[in-house]
Amino acid sequence: MRDVIVVGGGPVGILLAGLLAVRGLDVEVLERRAEPSRRSRAIGIHPPSMRALEELGLADAVVERAVRIRGGEVRCDGRALGRLTFREAAGQHPFVVSLPQYETEALLRARFDELSPGRYRSGVTVTDVRDRGDRVELEVEEAGTATVLEARYVVAADGARSVIRALAGIRGIERGGGDTYLMSDYPAGEQAAEQAVLYFERGGVVESFPLPGGRRRWVAMTSSLQPDASSHDLAAIVESRTGVVLPSSGASVSAFSVQQRLAERLVSGRIVLVGDAAHQISPIGGQGMNLGWLDGLLLAPALALAIREPDAAASVLADYDRRRRRSARMAARQAGFNMMMGRPATGLRLRLRNGLVRTLAVPPASAVLASAFTMRWL
Repeated sequence: MRDVIVVGGGPVGILLAGLLAVRGLDVEVLERRAEPSRRSRAIGIHPPSMRALEELGLADAVVERAVRIRGGEVRCDGRALGRLTFREAAGQHPFVVSLPQYETEALLRARFDELSPGRYRSGVTVTDVRDRGDRVELEVEEAGTATVLEARYVVAADGARSVIRALAGIRGIERGGGDTYLMSDYPAGEQAAEQAVLYFERGGVVESFPLPGGRRRWVAMTSSLQPDASSHDLAAIVESRTGVVLPSSGASVSAFSVQQRLAERLVSGRIVLVGDAAHQISPIGGQGMNLGWLDGLLLAPALALAIREPDAAASVLADYDRRRRRSARMAARQAGFNMMMGRPATGLRLRLRNGLVRTLAVPPASAVLASAFTMRWL
């Protein structure tokens, strides 16, 4: 019987497994996918999340491969409304690290394999979960064979459509959303290599973030979901709103609708939720991944204590539930505010929004904004 089985081998699940392994726990990861995804999804790693990478001994390796985003600029109608530097956020890492998710995941898997060789299992599907009071049983299928696995605790890190959450009977509560976007990566051109740019334009927000290898991630709000859009279509939206002409790109385009949900509880007996299984917020800027990593930073020592001192389990896991639900609510409100600011605006609403941006971009408000943008209070 394992100490912990983590269901889901994405960035949140594998990071949590590593944090548990460095604490000496017997942990196993079950991943449904047979092969890792190569899609470039989350790219931003915020300063608080660097603590988790430091615990795993990966912080230097990640920063070495990444671009350091040291600040940002907000623009509208060809003019700068304000600039923000992350030096105001202070700390050891006064920047946001930009690295494609698949590269981050590869580093995390390699480190976990060093800590717990052979304990990352891909191509495994969970079909049932049963909390027996003193342990959890998982029914799984692997290569056409059904087996039962046991662990003292099971952690659901299996995403927004979490099978474990559904099997445990935990309800997800809607918290807004519905805004739609297109996203793709392009050659960088002449834009600053270490600066994010937000275009709060009349037709809707356009966002641009640097990536390693001389590329940039572009995201544009759309009036509806456009699953068949091409990189040419996104480039046309960017040019029409901002005047920026993007180089041609053969990269795929992602169309997505933001959904915001919070599980009614994050702990049910010996089953615990983390990441998108626990809370789903806007993914732009890596907010969802980073919120999940902050879950892991709190959950890893809590589970270690719960296993070492069973009498303390109820208290420490209740504390995890309370604190991370509170952080998720704060993150959802912040994401909702960000989306509201980015919606199409004209006339008085446009003038009021631009005035607010100018106010937020100067001290002392800029220091608060820098902390919010880098997720320092979550």
